[in-house]
Amino acid sequence: MGQTVSGLIRLTRPANLPTAAADILAGMAIALGLAGMSPATLGSELLPSALLLVAASKALYAGGVVLNDVFDAGLDAVERPERPIPSGMVRRGAAGGFGALLLLAGMALAYAQSLQSAGVALILAISILWYDALAKKNGFFGPLAMGICRGLNLALGMSLLPLGEIWVFLGVPLVYIFAITTVSRGEVHGSGKKPLILAVVFYAIVIFTLGYLVWYHQGNLPYAVAFLALFAILVFRPLLAALREPLPSRIRKAVKWGVIGIIAMDAAWAAGFGDWWLGLMVLLLLPLARWLAGRFAVT
Repeated sequence: MGQTVSGLIRLTRPANLPTAAADILAGMAIALGLAGMSPATLGSELLPSALLLVAASKALYAGGVVLNDVFDAGLDAVERPERPIPSGMVRRGAAGGFGALLLLAGMALAYAQSLQSAGVALILAISILWYDALAKKNGFFGPLAMGICRGLNLALGMSLLPLGEIWVFLGVPLVYIFAITTVSRGEVHGSGKKPLILAVVFYAIVIFTLGYLVWYHQGNLPYAVAFLALFAILVFRPLLAALREPLPSRIRKAVKWGVIGIIAMDAAWAAGFGDWWLGLMVLLLLPLARWLAGRFAVT
């Protein structure tokens, strides 16, 4: 029993879960900023709603990565036999049931917040299943599906308030995760330089676009600049190292920091659309993610 529980925990990628919470906080900051509301309301009348959305996001993310390993069990038996399912720590059927339960829990928690949040969560759950079962097998649709999932997670945070024109905001995480997912395809056997160069370009586009959106909608660009600079350092250093020498170990490190770096990106959203202290609160998830990354697999 203890081995099974440990295996199920490993399947949820604990190191990645703080990034899901960061997306929600960033989305809520954007929604409040666009509505002209103070981010301080997150700690008062909107706190129950915020907690529900964070819990929903974590459940959906965890369910998605668990089911990803369920669908990949055959491939992992060859390429990554140390993972919980091929190693025998967790039965594939038990993992499948656990992942499905997490997705249902995520949708239920979103429904407890609002019907609008439930609708976003449902679309997110469908997108997760599309990626896990089908899209990831394709070199284009796999990264696209993963990017859509991350964008919808930001939208889940924004569903704290009635949604307006959100598509321009969702495009930022979509492009960023598209780049990371493309790079991650070289984690096992290495990679050519083309996807790494593409990622460099996409990362730069993401940083410029996020800064522009903050300036255009809120004028709080100075609040976001420090967080954007940290984000750039975190993600570009390992990516450029992998570009110089595209070995599997370097690519895995680039992907790891690409995922963890999402927290710094979300902190920039929170500072730009909320206030500097909200960005700092989001950034505090970074040490937690880094600590967990030293104990659990990120990719």
